[in-house]
Amino acid sequence: MRPLLTGASVAGLVAALTLGSAVLFGRTSGAPAAASPAGVPGSGIAGLQKRLREQPHDAAGWASLGAAYVEQARLTADPTYYPKADEVLRRSLREAPGNDGALAGLGALAAARHDFHGALRYADGALKANPYGQRAAAVRVDALVELGRYDDALAAARRADTTRPGIPIFTRLAYVRELRGEVAEARRVLELARDSATDRGDLAYIATQLGELAWNDGDLGRAGREYAEALRLSPGSMPALDGRARVRAAQGDTAAALKDRAEIVRRLPLPQYLTEYGELLESEGRRDEAKGQYAVGTAWARIAKANGVDADLETALFESDHGDPKEALRAARAEYERRCPGADVRQCSVHSADALAWALHVNGRDGEALRYARQATATGYRRAQFRYHLGAIEKALGKRAEARRDLAESLRRNPNFAPLWAPRAKAALDDLGGAP
Repeated sequence: MRPLLTGASVAGLVAALTLGSAVLFGRTSGAPAAASPAGVPGSGIAGLQKRLREQPHDAAGWASLGAAYVEQARLTADPTYYPKADEVLRRSLREAPGNDGALAGLGALAAARHDFHGALRYADGALKANPYGQRAAAVRVDALVELGRYDDALAAARRADTTRPGIPIFTRLAYVRELRGEVAEARRVLELARDSATDRGDLAYIATQLGELAWNDGDLGRAGREYAEALRLSPGSMPALDGRARVRAAQGDTAAALKDRAEIVRRLPLPQYLTEYGELLESEGRRDEAKGQYAVGTAWARIAKANGVDADLETALFESDHGDPKEALRAARAEYERRCPGADVRQCSVHSADALAWALHVNGRDGEALRYARQATATGYRRAQFRYHLGAIEKALGKRAEARRDLAESLRRNPNFAPLWAPRAKAALDDLGGAP
Protein backbone atom coordinates (compact mmCIF):
# COMPACT_ATOMS: atom_id res chain seq x y z
CA MET A 1 0.00 0.00 0.00
CA ARG A 2 1.32 3.43 -0.91
CA PRO A 3 1.95 5.85 1.97
CA LEU A 4 -0.98 8.15 2.57
CA LEU A 5 1.19 11.25 2.78
CA THR A 6 2.91 10.94 -0.58
CA GLY A 7 1.75 11.80 -4.04
CA ALA A 8 0.66 15.05 -5.61
CA SER A 9 -3.00 14.47 -4.79
CA VAL A 10 -2.34 14.94 -1.08
CA ALA A 11 0.53 17.41 -1.14
CA GLY A 12 -1.50 19.95 0.78
CA LEU A 13 -2.17 17.43 3.49
CA VAL A 14 1.54 16.95 4.08
CA ALA A 15 1.92 20.64 4.85
CA ALA A 16 -1.11 20.68 7.09
CA LEU A 17 0.17 17.72 9.09
CA THR A 18 3.36 19.57 10.02
CA LEU A 19 1.63 22.57 11.56
CA GLY A 20 -0.08 21.44 14.75
CA SER A 21 0.27 19.22 17.77
CA ALA A 22 -1.73 16.20 17.99
CA VAL A 23 -8.00 9.15 23.69
CA LEU A 24 -12.33 6.52 26.48
CA PHE A 25 -9.20 4.77 25.88
CA GLY A 26 -10.20 6.62 22.69
CA ARG A 27 -11.64 5.44 19.48
CA THR A 28 -8.22 4.26 18.32
CA SER A 29 -8.68 1.22 20.52
CA GLY A 30 -11.25 -0.04 18.05
CA ALA A 31 -9.23 0.80 14.96
CA PRO A 32 -8.34 -1.93 12.50
CA ALA A 33 -5.59 -4.02 14.05
CA ALA A 34 -2.18 -4.18 12.48
CA ALA A 35 -1.00 -7.46 11.01
CA SER A 36 -0.20 -10.42 13.24
CA PRO A 37 3.37 -11.77 13.26
CA ALA A 38 4.19 -13.10 9.82
CA GLY A 39 4.58 -16.75 9.03
CA VAL A 40 2.20 -18.14 11.64
CA PRO A 41 -0.58 -20.23 10.11
CA GLY A 42 -4.04 -20.32 11.60
CA SER A 43 -5.99 -17.35 12.84
CA GLY A 44 -8.17 -18.95 15.51
CA ILE A 45 -7.26 -19.46 19.15
CA ALA A 46 -8.00 -23.18 18.99
CA GLY A 47 -5.77 -23.60 15.93
CA LEU A 48 -2.91 -21.75 17.59
CA GLN A 49 -3.27 -23.78 20.76
CA LYS A 50 -3.13 -27.02 18.77
CA ARG A 51 -0.05 -25.87 16.89
CA LEU A 52 1.73 -24.90 20.09
CA ARG A 53 1.04 -28.27 21.66
CA GLU A 54 2.86 -29.76 18.70
CA GLN A 55 5.60 -27.08 18.54
CA PRO A 56 5.99 -25.68 22.07
CA HIS A 57 9.15 -23.70 21.22
CA ASP A 58 7.48 -21.63 18.47
CA ALA A 59 8.01 -18.09 19.76
CA ALA A 60 6.02 -16.51 16.94
CA GLY A 61 3.14 -18.87 17.65
CA TRP A 62 3.06 -17.86 21.33
CA ALA A 63 3.11 -14.19 20.30
CA SER A 64 0.21 -14.75 17.92
CA LEU A 65 -1.78 -16.55 20.60
CA GLY A 66 -1.21 -13.64 22.97
CA ALA A 67 -2.40 -11.17 20.35
CA ALA A 68 -5.45 -13.37 19.72
CA TYR A 69 -6.32 -13.35 23.43
CA VAL A 70 -6.10 -9.54 23.54
CA GLU A 71 -8.37 -9.32 20.50
CA GLN A 72 -10.82 -11.82 21.98
CA ALA A 73 -11.08 -9.71 25.12
CA ARG A 74 -11.91 -6.69 22.96
CA LEU A 75 -14.53 -8.57 20.98
CA THR A 76 -16.23 -10.17 23.98
CA ALA A 77 -15.69 -7.59 26.75
CA ASP A 78 -14.20 -10.45 28.80
CA PRO A 79 -11.10 -9.17 30.65
CA THR A 80 -10.20 -12.66 31.90
CA TYR A 81 -8.37 -13.11 28.60
CA TYR A 82 -5.76 -10.55 29.68
CA PRO A 83 -3.90 -12.72 32.22
CA LYS A 84 -3.84 -15.50 29.61
CA ALA A 85 -2.38 -13.10 27.07
CA ASP A 86 0.28 -11.95 29.52
CA GLU A 87 1.33 -15.52 30.26
CA VAL A 88 1.74 -16.65 26.65
CA LEU A 89 3.42 -13.43 25.49
CA ARG A 90 6.03 -13.83 28.21
CA ARG A 91 6.43 -17.45 27.14
CA SER A 92 7.22 -16.14 23.66
CA LEU A 93 9.96 -13.94 25.12
CA ARG A 94 11.44 -16.88 26.96
CA GLU A 95 11.59 -18.82 23.71
CA ALA A 96 13.06 -15.89 21.76
CA PRO A 97 14.21 -13.02 23.98
CA GLY A 98 13.54 -9.59 22.53
CA ASN A 99 11.34 -10.77 19.65
CA ASP A 100 9.26 -7.92 18.30
CA GLY A 101 6.02 -9.89 18.03
CA ALA A 102 5.89 -10.58 21.76
CA LEU A 103 6.92 -7.03 22.66
CA ALA A 104 4.26 -5.58 20.36
CA GLY A 105 1.72 -7.96 21.89
CA LEU A 106 2.66 -6.88 25.40
CA GLY A 107 2.27 -3.29 24.25
CA ALA A 108 -1.22 -3.99 22.96
CA LEU A 109 -2.04 -5.78 26.21
CA ALA A 110 -0.76 -2.88 28.30
CA ALA A 111 -2.86 -0.46 26.22
CA ALA A 112 -5.94 -2.66 26.67
CA ARG A 113 -5.34 -2.54 30.42
CA HIS A 114 -4.95 1.26 30.19
CA ASP A 115 -1.28 1.15 31.15
CA PHE A 116 -0.23 3.58 28.45
CA HIS A 117 3.26 4.23 29.79
CA GLY A 118 3.89 0.49 29.68
CA ALA A 119 2.38 0.28 26.20
CA LEU A 120 4.78 2.94 25.00
CA ARG A 121 7.81 1.18 26.49
CA TYR A 122 6.92 -2.14 24.88
CA ALA A 123 6.14 -0.51 21.53
CA ASP A 124 9.50 1.28 21.56
CA GLY A 125 11.24 -2.01 22.33
CA ALA A 126 9.41 -3.77 19.51
CA LEU A 127 10.26 -1.02 17.02
CA LYS A 128 13.89 -1.14 18.07
CA ALA A 129 13.88 -4.85 17.20
CA ASN A 130 11.89 -4.29 13.99
CA PRO A 131 11.46 -0.69 12.76
CA TYR A 132 8.87 -1.86 10.21
CA GLY A 133 6.48 -3.50 12.67
CA GLN A 134 3.02 -2.14 11.98
CA ARG A 135 1.44 -3.52 15.15
CA ALA A 136 4.05 -1.87 17.36
CA ALA A 137 3.76 1.40 15.43
CA ALA A 138 -0.02 1.39 15.90
CA VAL A 139 0.32 0.70 19.64
CA ARG A 140 2.85 3.52 19.93
CA VAL A 141 0.47 6.03 18.34
CA ASP A 142 -2.37 4.86 20.59
CA ALA A 143 -0.26 5.19 23.73
CA LEU A 144 0.92 8.68 22.83
CA VAL A 145 -2.64 9.78 22.09
CA GLU A 146 -3.93 8.45 25.40
CA LEU A 147 -1.10 10.19 27.26
CA GLY A 148 -2.06 13.47 25.62
CA ARG A 149 1.22 13.74 23.74
CA TYR A 150 -0.46 14.85 20.56
CA ASP A 151 2.65 16.36 18.95
CA ASP A 152 4.48 13.09 19.42
CA ALA A 153 1.47 11.06 18.29
CA LEU A 154 1.29 13.04 15.06
CA ALA A 155 5.01 12.54 14.43
CA ALA A 156 4.72 8.82 15.21
CA ALA A 157 1.78 8.40 12.84
CA ARG A 158 3.62 10.20 10.04
CA ARG A 159 6.73 8.09 10.63
CA ALA A 160 4.68 4.88 10.58
CA ASP A 161 3.00 6.04 7.38
CA THR A 162 6.38 6.30 5.65
CA THR A 163 7.73 2.96 6.90
CA ARG A 164 4.65 0.71 6.70
CA PRO A 165 1.52 2.48 5.50
CA GLY A 166 -1.84 0.86 5.90
CA ILE A 167 -5.37 1.26 7.21
CA PRO A 168 -4.41 0.90 10.91
CA ILE A 169 -2.03 3.84 10.59
CA PHE A 170 -4.33 5.93 8.37
CA THR A 171 -7.22 5.72 10.84
CA ARG A 172 -5.00 6.65 13.77
CA LEU A 173 -3.66 9.59 11.83
CA ALA A 174 -7.23 10.77 11.27
CA TYR A 175 -8.02 10.53 14.99
CA VAL A 176 -5.02 12.66 15.92
CA ARG A 177 -6.24 15.28 13.45
CA GLU A 178 -9.73 15.13 14.96
CA LEU A 179 -8.34 15.66 18.46
CA ARG A 180 -6.74 18.82 17.10
CA GLY A 181 -10.12 20.07 15.93
CA GLU A 182 -8.98 19.73 12.31
CA VAL A 183 -12.09 17.91 11.21
CA ALA A 184 -11.77 18.63 7.50
CA GLU A 185 -8.30 17.08 7.46
CA ALA A 186 -9.46 14.14 9.54
CA ARG A 187 -12.29 13.55 7.09
CA ARG A 188 -9.92 13.82 4.13
CA VAL A 189 -7.55 11.27 5.66
CA LEU A 190 -10.44 8.86 6.23
CA GLU A 191 -11.75 9.33 2.69
CA LEU A 192 -8.27 8.61 1.32
CA ALA A 193 -8.08 5.57 3.57
CA ARG A 194 -11.45 4.41 2.24
CA ASP A 195 -10.11 4.69 -1.30
CA SER A 196 -7.19 2.43 -0.32
CA ALA A 197 -9.14 -0.17 1.68
CA THR A 198 -10.42 -3.48 0.34
CA ASP A 199 -11.26 -5.45 3.48
CA ARG A 200 -14.92 -5.15 4.47
CA GLY A 201 -14.03 -4.83 8.16
CA ASP A 202 -11.65 -1.95 7.43
CA LEU A 203 -14.23 -0.26 5.24
CA ALA A 204 -16.84 -0.63 7.98
CA TYR A 205 -14.50 0.88 10.55
CA ILE A 206 -13.72 3.84 8.29
CA ALA A 207 -17.42 4.44 7.63
CA THR A 208 -18.05 4.39 11.37
CA GLN A 209 -15.36 6.98 11.99
CA LEU A 210 -16.78 9.19 9.25
CA GLY A 211 -20.12 8.78 11.00
CA GLU A 212 -18.52 9.91 14.26
CA LEU A 213 -17.17 13.05 12.62
CA ALA A 214 -20.62 13.84 11.25
CA TRP A 215 -22.26 13.10 14.61
CA ASN A 216 -19.90 15.43 16.46
CA ASP A 217 -20.86 18.15 13.97
CA GLY A 218 -24.57 17.48 14.52
CA ASP A 219 -25.07 16.25 10.94
CA LEU A 220 -27.56 13.47 11.67
CA GLY A 221 -28.27 12.68 8.02
CA ARG A 222 -24.64 12.07 7.10
CA ALA A 223 -23.93 10.26 10.34
CA GLY A 224 -26.88 7.94 9.79
CA ARG A 225 -25.80 7.12 6.25
CA GLU A 226 -22.24 6.29 7.33
CA TYR A 227 -23.38 4.09 10.21
CA ALA A 228 -25.79 2.30 7.87
CA GLU A 229 -22.96 1.68 5.40
CA ALA A 230 -20.79 0.32 8.19
CA LEU A 231 -23.54 -2.07 9.26
CA ARG A 232 -24.08 -3.17 5.66
CA LEU A 233 -20.40 -4.06 5.41
CA SER A 234 -20.14 -5.53 8.91
CA PRO A 235 -23.57 -6.32 10.42
CA GLY A 236 -22.01 -7.21 13.77
CA SER A 237 -20.15 -3.92 14.25
CA MET A 238 -20.92 -2.66 17.75
CA PRO A 239 -19.48 0.86 17.22
CA ALA A 240 -21.67 1.27 14.14
CA LEU A 241 -24.73 -0.03 15.98
CA ASP A 242 -23.93 2.36 18.83
CA GLY A 243 -23.80 5.22 16.34
CA ARG A 244 -27.11 4.22 14.79
CA ALA A 245 -28.71 4.11 18.25
CA ARG A 246 -27.53 7.65 18.96
CA VAL A 247 -28.87 8.92 15.66
CA ARG A 248 -32.22 7.20 16.15
CA ALA A 249 -32.59 8.67 19.64
CA ALA A 250 -31.68 12.14 18.34
CA GLN A 251 -34.30 11.81 15.58
CA GLY A 252 -36.98 10.92 18.12
CA ASP A 253 -37.20 7.21 17.29
CA THR A 254 -36.64 6.18 20.89
CA ALA A 255 -38.17 2.72 20.52
CA ALA A 256 -35.70 1.77 17.79
CA ALA A 257 -32.82 3.32 19.73
CA LEU A 258 -33.72 1.31 22.82
CA LYS A 259 -33.86 -1.86 20.73
CA ASP A 260 -30.39 -1.15 19.38
CA ARG A 261 -29.06 -0.39 22.86
CA ALA A 262 -30.48 -3.63 24.27
CA GLU A 263 -28.79 -5.59 21.49
CA ILE A 264 -25.46 -3.85 22.08
CA VAL A 265 -25.29 -4.61 25.80
CA ARG A 266 -26.48 -8.17 25.23
CA ARG A 267 -23.51 -8.77 22.95
CA LEU A 268 -20.88 -6.43 24.39
CA PRO A 269 -21.60 -5.28 27.97
CA LEU A 270 -18.94 -2.57 28.25
CA PRO A 271 -19.39 0.31 30.73
CA GLN A 272 -19.75 2.94 28.00
CA TYR A 273 -22.56 1.03 26.29
CA LEU A 274 -24.28 0.13 29.56
CA THR A 275 -24.20 3.75 30.70
CA GLU A 276 -25.57 5.01 27.38
CA TYR A 277 -28.38 2.47 27.54
CA GLY A 278 -29.13 3.41 31.13
CA GLU A 279 -29.21 7.12 30.32
CA LEU A 280 -31.59 6.57 27.44
CA LEU A 281 -33.86 4.55 29.73
CA GLU A 282 -33.61 7.24 32.39
CA SER A 283 -34.51 9.95 29.89
CA GLU A 284 -37.71 7.99 29.28
CA GLY A 285 -38.52 7.85 32.99
CA ARG A 286 -37.50 4.19 33.35
CA ARG A 287 -35.19 4.74 36.31
CA ASP A 288 -35.32 1.24 37.80
CA GLU A 289 -34.30 -0.32 34.49
CA ALA A 290 -31.56 2.27 34.13
CA LYS A 291 -30.18 1.38 37.56
CA GLY A 292 -29.95 -2.23 36.45
CA GLN A 293 -27.71 -1.26 33.54
CA TYR A 294 -25.55 0.93 35.76
CA ALA A 295 -25.14 -1.96 38.21
CA VAL A 296 -23.84 -4.24 35.47
CA GLY A 297 -21.33 -1.58 34.45
CA THR A 298 -20.08 -1.30 38.02
CA ALA A 299 -19.70 -5.07 38.23
CA TRP A 300 -17.71 -5.11 34.97
CA ALA A 301 -15.33 -2.50 36.38
CA ARG A 302 -14.66 -4.70 39.41
CA ILE A 303 -13.98 -7.74 37.22
CA ALA A 304 -11.76 -5.69 34.93
CA LYS A 305 -9.73 -4.39 37.88
CA ALA A 306 -9.23 -7.95 39.13
CA ASN A 307 -7.74 -8.80 35.72
CA GLY A 308 -5.27 -5.92 35.66
CA VAL A 309 -7.35 -3.24 33.91
CA ASP A 310 -7.13 0.33 35.16
CA ALA A 311 -10.73 1.52 34.83
CA ASP A 312 -10.37 4.83 36.68
CA LEU A 313 -11.48 6.95 33.72
CA GLU A 314 -14.69 4.96 33.27
CA THR A 315 -15.22 4.98 37.04
CA ALA A 316 -14.77 8.74 37.26
CA LEU A 317 -17.26 9.45 34.50
CA PHE A 318 -19.86 7.02 35.81
CA GLU A 319 -19.61 8.01 39.47
CA SER A 320 -19.76 11.71 38.61
CA ASP A 321 -23.09 11.30 36.87
CA HIS A 322 -24.71 8.33 38.59
CA GLY A 323 -22.88 7.39 41.78
CA ASP A 324 -20.54 8.61 44.49
CA PRO A 325 -18.97 12.06 43.86
CA LYS A 326 -16.07 11.36 46.23
CA GLU A 327 -15.20 8.13 44.42
CA ALA A 328 -15.47 10.00 41.13
CA LEU A 329 -12.93 12.56 42.30
CA ARG A 330 -10.54 9.91 43.60
CA ALA A 331 -10.63 8.03 40.30
CA ALA A 332 -10.40 11.19 38.19
CA ARG A 333 -7.36 12.47 40.09
CA ALA A 334 -5.60 9.12 39.81
CA GLU A 335 -6.27 8.95 36.08
CA TYR A 336 -5.16 12.54 35.50
CA GLU A 337 -1.89 11.96 37.34
CA ARG A 338 -1.18 8.88 35.24
CA ARG A 339 -2.00 10.45 31.90
CA CYS A 340 -0.88 14.03 32.53
CA PRO A 341 2.48 13.84 34.31
CA GLY A 342 4.51 16.97 34.92
CA ALA A 343 3.59 20.62 34.69
CA ASP A 344 3.28 20.89 30.92
CA VAL A 345 -0.48 21.26 30.39
CA ARG A 346 0.04 20.89 26.66
CA GLN A 347 0.81 17.20 27.23
CA CYS A 348 -2.38 15.90 28.76
CA SER A 349 -5.24 13.70 27.63
CA VAL A 350 -8.29 15.83 26.96
CA HIS A 351 -10.48 12.98 28.21
CA SER A 352 -8.67 12.87 31.55
CA ALA A 353 -8.84 16.65 31.92
CA ASP A 354 -12.59 16.64 31.23
CA ALA A 355 -13.20 13.79 33.69
CA LEU A 356 -11.32 15.62 36.45
CA ALA A 357 -13.11 18.89 35.73
CA TRP A 358 -16.51 17.24 35.96
CA ALA A 359 -15.64 15.28 39.11
CA LEU A 360 -14.52 18.50 40.79
CA HIS A 361 -17.76 20.18 39.65
CA VAL A 362 -20.04 17.53 41.14
CA ASN A 363 -18.09 17.90 44.38
CA GLY A 364 -18.79 21.65 44.40
CA ARG A 365 -15.20 22.61 43.64
CA ASP A 366 -15.83 24.68 40.54
CA GLY A 367 -12.96 27.08 41.11
CA GLU A 368 -10.53 24.19 40.69
CA ALA A 369 -12.60 22.57 37.96
CA LEU A 370 -12.43 25.52 35.59
CA ARG A 371 -8.73 25.06 34.81
CA TYR A 372 -9.24 21.45 33.76
CA ALA A 373 -12.40 22.13 31.77
CA ARG A 374 -10.51 24.75 29.78
CA GLN A 375 -7.67 22.31 29.29
CA ALA A 376 -10.10 19.69 27.93
CA THR A 377 -11.40 22.09 25.30
CA ALA A 378 -8.12 23.80 24.42
CA THR A 379 -7.12 21.56 21.49
CA GLY A 380 -10.26 22.26 19.49
CA TYR A 381 -11.61 18.71 19.79
CA ARG A 382 -15.30 18.96 18.85
CA ARG A 383 -16.91 17.13 21.73
CA ALA A 384 -20.19 18.80 22.65
CA GLN A 385 -20.22 17.22 26.11
CA PHE A 386 -16.83 18.76 26.95
CA ARG A 387 -18.17 22.20 26.04
CA TYR A 388 -21.31 21.57 28.10
CA HIS A 389 -19.17 20.67 31.11
CA LEU A 390 -17.20 23.90 30.68
CA GLY A 391 -20.39 25.95 30.41
CA ALA A 392 -21.94 24.32 33.47
CA ILE A 393 -18.83 25.04 35.53
CA GLU A 394 -18.75 28.65 34.36
CA LYS A 395 -22.43 29.04 35.24
CA ALA A 396 -21.78 27.70 38.74
CA LEU A 397 -19.01 30.29 39.14
CA GLY A 398 -21.29 33.13 38.06
CA LYS A 399 -19.44 33.68 34.77
CA ARG A 400 -22.66 34.29 32.90
CA ALA A 401 -21.29 35.55 29.59
CA GLU A 402 -18.77 32.73 29.28
CA ALA A 403 -21.37 30.16 30.33
CA ARG A 404 -23.90 31.39 27.76
CA ARG A 405 -21.24 31.22 25.04
CA ASP A 406 -20.08 27.69 25.87
CA LEU A 407 -23.49 26.18 26.56
CA ALA A 408 -24.73 27.63 23.27
CA GLU A 409 -21.66 26.25 21.51
CA SER A 410 -22.26 22.75 22.90
CA LEU A 411 -25.79 22.79 21.48
CA ARG A 412 -24.73 24.38 18.22
CA ARG A 413 -22.21 21.61 17.66
CA ASN A 414 -24.71 18.88 18.40
CA PRO A 415 -28.12 19.78 19.86
CA ASN A 416 -28.80 16.10 20.65
CA PHE A 417 -25.40 15.05 22.01
CA ALA A 418 -26.84 12.94 24.87
CA PRO A 419 -30.42 12.12 25.92
CA LEU A 420 -29.91 13.24 29.53
CA TRP A 421 -27.37 16.00 29.16
CA ALA A 422 -28.44 17.91 26.05
CA PRO A 423 -31.79 18.86 27.67
CA ARG A 424 -29.91 19.99 30.78
CA ALA A 425 -27.57 22.09 28.67
CA LYS A 426 -30.60 23.73 27.04
CA ALA A 427 -32.26 24.35 30.41
CA ALA A 428 -29.07 25.92 31.78
CA LEU A 429 -28.78 28.14 28.70
CA ASP A 430 -32.44 29.20 28.96
CA ASP A 431 -31.84 30.09 32.61
CA LEU A 432 -29.13 32.47 31.43
CA GLY A 433 -31.39 34.10 28.87
CA GLY A 434 -30.68 31.92 25.85
CA ALA A 435 -27.92 31.98 23.27
CA PRO A 436 -25.95 35.21 23.01
